[in-house]
Amino acid sequence: MRITVGVALLAVLSFQVLAGIQVTDDRGVKVAMTQPASRPVAISTFAADTLVALGVAPVAVTQFGEQDRPGYLGEAVSGAVSLGARGQPNLELLSELAPDTVLAVRRYTETIAGRLDAIAPYVAFDDLTLSDSLKAVSDIGTLVGKSDQAERLNQDFQQTLNEMAGQVGERAGQRIALLVTASEQPFVYYDHFLPVELATALGLHNVAGASPGWPGKLPFGFRMPLEQLLAADPDILVLFPSAQPRAFVKNPLWKHLKAVKNQRVYLVGQHWKEGGGPIARELILRQLGHLAYPDLFDAPADLPADLALHSFR
Repeated sequence: MRITVGVALLAVLSFQVLAGIQVTDDRGVKVAMTQPASRPVAISTFAADTLVALGVAPVAVTQFGEQDRPGYLGEAVSGAVSLGARGQPNLELLSELAPDTVLAVRRYTETIAGRLDAIAPYVAFDDLTLSDSLKAVSDIGTLVGKSDQAERLNQDFQQTLNEMAGQVGERAGQRIALLVTASEQPFVYYDHFLPVELATALGLHNVAGASPGWPGKLPFGFRMPLEQLLAADPDILVLFPSAQPRAFVKNPLWKHLKAVKNQRVYLVGQHWKEGGGPIARELILRQLGHLAYPDLFDAPADLPADLALHSFR
């Protein structure tokens, strides 16, 4: 009887350990681990950002724009192996690194989920909305054994967001559009994209509006002709990084936009595209606050040039 009770107790304890390190990723798949991850790989900048914020160095990362690794994360990723683009990671190299979990953007890696799972437990995140960001930080914290720290990161961010929104008060109402691509028609982001959600929380109105397919997260934007953008005539324009010259700024209509005439067009860094991690999302929030309400919020100081806010001329 004593042996039976002992075996049963061990079984319960083993179940508790397994249940304690378990998350449900954004595919709805349950991922369980027997112990906290100590060799995580980030096939995404937001996951690398989250790991660094939690004090965990990723074994490998993916490219950040034109950089082999996200330089803004500093020494914490300087020794991480670069796996290349997040949509085409080097799986042979990944296997050689023997990671114990793979943290990835779902839409770029779901087609190779089986191959990733064969290397290490694969955890897929949507990385689009504010809710996605909060969940991902919480889940990654659980997987690396730092759930309390992850919850504090989320709570601190939400407190900062609420405080800044409270300072805006009755000054809300400016219109904004976030643009990306080098083509003749800029791609504009719908309301549920993380930086747009933060802009909305700060009292800004996104001229692109809500996705007609919401709550479906894809697509998260559309190509807007300059005629339509001029009709909406936002007060503020935000331009995301582009590897090629932006054809839409050569359109004769461009100079007639209110934001262009008032010199309220801003260039932002690559972190705005992949901003779900705790470090990037707070930086985006503070930069949004400054570009919309420069008399209320100072620009974040001492940033590298590729992360700083720049006026576009």
